[in-house]
Amino acid sequence: MIDYDSVLSDNVKSLAPSGIRKFFDILEEMDDAISLGIGEPDFVTPWHIRDAGIFSLEKGFTKYTGNAGLSRLRAEISKYLERRFNLQYSAADQIIVTVGGSEAIDLAMRALVNPGDEVIIPVPSFVCYGPIARLACGEPVFVETKVENEFRLTADELRAAITPRTKLLVLPFPNNPTGGIMEKSDLEAIAEVLRGTDIMVLSDEIYAELTYSGHHFSFANIPDMVERSVVVNGFSKSYAMTGWRMGYVCGPAPIVKQMLKIHQYAIMSAPTTSQYAAIEALREGDGDISTMKQSYDYRRKYMLDGLRQIGIDCFEPRGAFYMFPSLKKFGLSSEQFCERFLVEEKVAIIPGTAFGDGGEGFARMCYASSMDNIAEALARLKRFIGRL
Repeated sequence: MIDYDSVLSDNVKSLAPSGIRKFFDILEEMDDAISLGIGEPDFVTPWHIRDAGIFSLEKGFTKYTGNAGLSRLRAEISKYLERRFNLQYSAADQIIVTVGGSEAIDLAMRALVNPGDEVIIPVPSFVCYGPIARLACGEPVFVETKVENEFRLTADELRAAITPRTKLLVLPFPNNPTGGIMEKSDLEAIAEVLRGTDIMVLSDEIYAELTYSGHHFSFANIPDMVERSVVVNGFSKSYAMTGWRMGYVCGPAPIVKQMLKIHQYAIMSAPTTSQYAAIEALREGDGDISTMKQSYDYRRKYMLDGLRQIGIDCFEPRGAFYMFPSLKKFGLSSEQFCERFLVEEKVAIIPGTAFGDGGEGFARMCYASSMDNIAEALARLKRFIGRL
């Protein structure tokens, strides 16, 4: 008999499973349950985008594309970034089309991180950054952001975390799970800390279109920062295209060249049908973004008001589609609260600890769900906390 524990990678075995999955496993065994746990739009991909994918299949466009993605798609990404965010990236050598934003993050870390390099990751944040840094043989350095700062990364917090081994800073804003954003002035303060260093920045901007106060400002917009920035974005959140697995990564040509080698060997190319759909999304989808954003904003305000009315403290999130309410007054750990709420009231929310140690005492609630589900979940939450 093979001893599988001895043949498996120690690096992989050291990774903890996602703290989100446990709650989905329980949810699957329940009838009539409401999930505010999964970070996915409840919209179906707009028809004209689906139709473009279908048409590409009817025309027989089923072969591999170039490794970096269809040249037409990369050209549309370049035009979109300039039109929406005033970012200039060359379609020829500064953009790779990836299998979702997650592959883009993986490519960036593997291209930049050497064994022992430190990767600064603000937490709470999405679950993938630390494990991917470890898989790249780097050392994650978690910096706990504070609710009193609306979970922004401050210049002082960053400065205190930097060591001679720091290679990369992750900027996951707008943030999953907190809904926090970084204003232009916040990013400029971060840039001042980084000037004079060789520290690179991985700016995950997958929720860039879902910013509810003003317009999203990219770290790469700051003078002299584009040369140290790798920007990740995609189609999952802004166009409701999660299942199409479409993302992209942009950065300086010498870095993108190395990322492309990893992509060539590991992936070959992103799905062809999805790429044709993505072209249509970029060309004709600005109105879809606006429609969905307005709906999310209404739900955001409704859920925030509902939480406060039933006595739950929550700062106002101004990005993405998540609430991050405080549970500290109820005398339970985040996991205890969320597990009891799921079992007793059949509503799934995610404990803040799934997103890093700084998440203890909080929970993530996704408002990319129907108004009926949100209203019923709030009613069940009121009933639940009334029993605590």
